[in-house]
Amino acid sequence: MNVLSKERKALVLSSLVEGNSIRCIQRITGVHKTTILRLLEEVANRCNELSASMIHNVQVRYLQVDEIWTFVKKKQKRVTAEEQQIGEFGDQYVFVAIDAESKLVPTWVVGKRNGQTAYQFMQILSKRIAGKFQLTTDAFRGYLDAVDFTFGSGGNC
Repeated sequence: MNVLSKERKALVLSSLVEGNSIRCIQRITGVHKTTILRLLEEVANRCNELSASMIHNVQVRYLQVDEIWTFVKKKQKRVTAEEQQIGEFGDQYVFVAIDAESKLVPTWVVGKRNGQTAYQFMQILSKRIAGKFQLTTDAFRGYLDAVDFTFGSGGNC
């Protein structure tokens, strides 16, 4: 079984950080795209675990939340009925929170742009932020109930 050296892993990851595509990295490094994707997933999972273990009770005054559109495998109009049931393909959104002053990103969640993902996002956010803060959104309707349920109508934000 072939194992990538630390140097090759570092080259692949630095290429990803620089914005190179998977296929470009494959051509430059000779590392197969499946291996690149596996490495990317492994590093992302470790970063997520590190973030979850270290970011707690953060004091912020102004928190902004928004969603970033992307797609997985194919755009939504090409997703079959069977793939729609799975829910992992097509349009996806990265729900992201950012402290307006320090630019810290205390959490993010990837999912469909719906109330369920907004609720999940707010639940994680509530575990990472301490104290009262001003929350600014783009008026996405899914936030209304999620924020109210998580923080209460007169809650922390």
